[in-house]
Amino acid sequence: MTGPVTSNDVLSELRAALAPHGVFLRGVVRFADGETAPVLKDGQAAKSVVLLGNVGGSIWPVFERWRDALPDLGGENPLDLWSKAVIEPVARHLGATAYFPSDPPWQPFQQWAMRAEGLKASPLGILIHPKYGLWHGYRGALGFAQALPLAAAHNHLHPCDHCPGKPCLASCPSQAVLPSGFQITPCRAHLKTMEGQSGCMAGGCIARNACPVGAGYRYSAEQLHFHMASLSL
Repeated sequence: MTGPVTSNDVLSELRAALAPHGVFLRGVVRFADGETAPVLKDGQAAKSVVLLGNVGGSIWPVFERWRDALPDLGGENPLDLWSKAVIEPVARHLGATAYFPSDPPWQPFQQWAMRAEGLKASPLGILIHPKYGLWHGYRGALGFAQALPLAAAHNHLHPCDHCPGKPCLASCPSQAVLPSGFQITPCRAHLKTMEGQSGCMAGGCIARNACPVGAGYRYSAEQLHFHMASLSL
């Protein structure tokens, strides 16, 4: 690319670089002067943050091939390692600063996502998307010194407010999913039982699987098992 790099050029380059890995641009947050913003590598406050992540199982085939090619299968935290291997070279190319959910200083990824995509939390504590349901995630973010274009304003309704029967509440075997919020203690206690090992641990969270929103984006059995196996019980 020759000539000045515009904000739209940055987003186009970012999409093109990450698409082969199944990583999508999940939204942009712009920070006003004086607003709390993440710090860039040069010590200045970022003007914009671009959220990056998966839609359904978009990253899974690429991640599996990468992991299977490594002698140690990527070590203890292969998905975090893969995310950095994919995102950090793009950050360097664009002169951006990369942030990851796994690294301190902990960045407010959920707050950014709520602001960028207009999402709200489900009873499971996971942000629910009106199209993808509970089957999406954020693998990193890039901070920029310039104010990047925002997506169109989000005016979608919160799916949980209009969900008949709310099957996530009724299906949780540990009754950890309540209207008031997710209760982690009974969930983890249940996962250690034989029922929990053969149910949620083997096939993914039963309450999450019961959600009808975005069912077509549900993770594969292999991806569900991977995420459950990574939990520290």
